[in-house]
Amino acid sequence: MPSHRRRGPRPLGYLVPALALAAAGHAIAQDGKVPITTKSQEARTLYLKGRDLQEKLRATDAHEQFRKAAAADKDFALAQLGLANTAPSAKEFFAALKQATSLVSSASEGERHLVLATDAGARGDQAAQKSHIDQLTAAFPRDERALNTLGAFHFGRQEYEPAIAAYEKAIAINPAFSQPYNQMGYAYRFLGRNQEAEKAFKKYIELIPDDPNPYDSYAELLMKLGRFDESIKSYEKALSVNPHFVASYVGIGLDQIYLGQPSKARETWAKLASIARNSGEKRAAYAQIAFSYIDEGNTAAAVAEVEKMKAVAKQENDTVSLSGDANLIANIYLEAGRPAEAKEQFAESLKLAEAANTPADVKDAARRQDLFDQARVALAQGDVAGAWAQADAYAAAVAKRPTPFQLRQTHEIAGLIALEQKDHAKAVAELTQANLLDPRVQYHLARAYQGKGDGAAAREAARQAADHNGLNFNYAYVRGKAKQLVAQL
Repeated sequence: MPSHRRRGPRPLGYLVPALALAAAGHAIAQDGKVPITTKSQEARTLYLKGRDLQEKLRATDAHEQFRKAAAADKDFALAQLGLANTAPSAKEFFAALKQATSLVSSASEGERHLVLATDAGARGDQAAQKSHIDQLTAAFPRDERALNTLGAFHFGRQEYEPAIAAYEKAIAINPAFSQPYNQMGYAYRFLGRNQEAEKAFKKYIELIPDDPNPYDSYAELLMKLGRFDESIKSYEKALSVNPHFVASYVGIGLDQIYLGQPSKARETWAKLASIARNSGEKRAAYAQIAFSYIDEGNTAAAVAEVEKMKAVAKQENDTVSLSGDANLIANIYLEAGRPAEAKEQFAESLKLAEAANTPADVKDAARRQDLFDQARVALAQGDVAGAWAQADAYAAAVAKRPTPFQLRQTHEIAGLIALEQKDHAKAVAELTQANLLDPRVQYHLARAYQGKGDGAAAREAARQAADHNGLNFNYAYVRGKAKQLVAQL
């Protein structure tokens, strides 16, 4: 599915008309770049415009260029891949990716690996994804976009040191290639190396000062550091460059939440909904308003906003998004202490996922996730034995095709069950292997340390949760509780 905006689009390489492929392909191979196949010069021009916009995180604008490129050449695999990676909905993502994979037989080697790596990633087959990326970088070690793809793979797995190494190689090949600086900034930030993150973001601004995303990315770092007023100014700078840059509306609203101005935040996101250019942008606005109500403990209002998201998805017959919406409502109920209603929504989410027009591997992933979710429901209902049964089933399913995300979740649920059983030492051991970038995990880790009698570690984990100051949706569930715990400790 479309990747998180901070991880950026998957780099797509260079485009060469098929009529000149024999000669031009040889010339590009000498330069170490991926030769790309299209029979239309018009499609080539449109694609390059789209690629440039995509690399600047302007997905909606890029999507229109890729759409035109695909219309100019219906056999153009990378135009379809671009449509997938900039799709405003899950339904459109899977449709475009399916079309891209159907065209790889007539594409170049580099294109084939890019498309199939994306397909493998969408199916959760990270071994195959890594294999295609490794073959891509081995065949084209002088292509900065191939190396950027490798960096994005490691970034998505929270392997930030190797991600930075890949980005540095891309920059060494082409110092003017801006996207790696953005991604390095986030990698450094997640490693807690904020000075290096700031340096990377400022270089990113220097390279493309007339683009909104560098100011947006720097604003997010300022938000993380608690410099909310400065962050808003940087987001406003991004919007002065491009008034439709969705991410900056999201960021301004979050800064306002963290400044204690939830009504202002909802006004900001209502404005985003009013100017939304597609279903994805409108749904993003409603999701953020839901975040604000969750943060306030107003469950009914939060669910009402997700119902608005559902209405948009229903208009487009987007079953995948509807499944995600049901899952979100389930989580809202679960965190509000209403496990019976959560259980119903999780069941609805799985039913919709089974009915969606997605690959079998995607349906399998939904079934695995449901085991994790049902374990949490059982735990919330006081059924520890049932929770362990579901957790064990989830761990067994994950072991068949492990990914870092799911492995971290196996430790998360084991830690939560141990915490309920007051086995605080085991809870700490498990939760420290879960996703420590998730403020919800940090909050429960603080509780585990507190139960274990380690006050200093409890205070630090609670502080990490309380001062997360980021885009993670789970922050809304625990921000208030984490701040209360910090005060108690």
